[in-house]
Amino acid sequence: MTETVDVVLIGGGIMSATLGTFLAELQPDWKITVFERLHDVALESSNAWNNAGTGHAALCELNYMPAGPDGSVDPAKAVAINEQFQQSRQFWSSLVERGVLDAPSTFINATPHMTFVRGEKDVAYLKKRYESLREQPLFAGIEYSEDSRVIHQWAPLLMKKRRKSDEPFAATRVPAGTDVDFGALTRQLFDDLRERGADVRTNREVRKLKRQPDGTWLVTYRDSIGRTPGQIKARFVFVGAGGWALKLLQRSRIPEISGYGVFPIGGQWLKTSNPALVAQHRAKVYSQASVGAPPMSVPHLDTRVVDGETSLLFGPFATFSPKFLKNGSMLDIVTQVRPGNILPMLKVAIDNPSLITYLVGELMKSHKDKVESLRAFMPTAQDEDWELLDAGQRAQVMKKDPKKGGVLQFGTEVVAAEDGSIAGLLGASPGASTAVSIMLGLLQTCFPDRIEQWQPRLKELIPSYGTTLNPDAAAARASMTETAKALSISA
Repeated sequence: MTETVDVVLIGGGIMSATLGTFLAELQPDWKITVFERLHDVALESSNAWNNAGTGHAALCELNYMPAGPDGSVDPAKAVAINEQFQQSRQFWSSLVERGVLDAPSTFINATPHMTFVRGEKDVAYLKKRYESLREQPLFAGIEYSEDSRVIHQWAPLLMKKRRKSDEPFAATRVPAGTDVDFGALTRQLFDDLRERGADVRTNREVRKLKRQPDGTWLVTYRDSIGRTPGQIKARFVFVGAGGWALKLLQRSRIPEISGYGVFPIGGQWLKTSNPALVAQHRAKVYSQASVGAPPMSVPHLDTRVVDGETSLLFGPFATFSPKFLKNGSMLDIVTQVRPGNILPMLKVAIDNPSLITYLVGELMKSHKDKVESLRAFMPTAQDEDWELLDAGQRAQVMKKDPKKGGVLQFGTEVVAAEDGSIAGLLGASPGASTAVSIMLGLLQTCFPDRIEQWQPRLKELIPSYGTTLNPDAAAARASMTETAKALSISA
């Protein structure tokens, strides 16, 4: 007899860990099984060195608030991203207070978020952005300066040997920013799920998903080492397998996945652990992306805290591989092609020549060229202080569009079957930071008959659930103060 469980989670990353934790809280009687094809969880996109660790709250990322054709700025998307991150802070705070998560410093650390721009056009834009955001309660405390002495106090490495006469510059700073080790967070969540009875199976690769006459899903997998096959039935399946989510959803044959494809983009960081440099920089500093560059390639100089050790990262520099995962297959980009997605993908290729040009330019950069790019941020950067570190693979969503035929989409998207029995997540940043919000949306979509009875518990875990904080300055201030205290970070 094939075993039947309530939930199968495919992929050992932050998304599966977050959803599994929700379901364990809401339905402790449900049986949960997790499949991860590698030897441990959090080894792909959630791994600390495969992402920037930015607690994405739109405090410093300019791509969440681009200037309009007339030069105007709209804070709506930035506010929405921040609202989502506040839900993550509340959820993590609840789990810390209950002992589910370890000491906050093991996965989150206060790290100011800054934006630094150069040139008259970008300085004018940044000032306009600041003036818009400082009126928003969730962005209370944002600071702006064009004074080199002030910016030097915020981030000395930006100002050393930089002369105002060369070009105008400006910066914003939010002390309440964070650096998050999503790998540590993911491992802690899975450790707790194991203690609650979840069956976390590593070295197991899911191969097929087939809907059964009774509405369950037959999940066929094999041992990654011995190739021993196995099967299990599930009443609900979540595919949180990074870029491979597309492949598995295609194998499920749900019609909702038709028209989707993904475009893989890899990355590299410049990293230094030189104590003299690390001591002079405590911030995540973002700037404007190059012309034609995807939003995920916005250059930034970051403080990173991993396993208690602090280092600096600069990048990312784009790389290209046909693999959908760092540990994927060289055939991934080809085997995704289906009759329903070939035209949207071709249209994306035709409409994005600047992206191709950008990728070619990035691939041709030497180590010396990359350090030269860093000098735009840090004029005193020396080649010998920085080493190259490979980051993770990001599978950017391509999909049908009624007007353009096909579009390349940056961000994340949940694709679910009509009956809610299976769902998967496609896309990338700001995914990990907003995993809580994304999974709350998935619960609403896939369990409409249960969401009402779950709401009281969700409100306990996330006090602002069902509401928004930004319209109420007092509520926003209270929430940020409480979660800052619980997580030992800046309010």
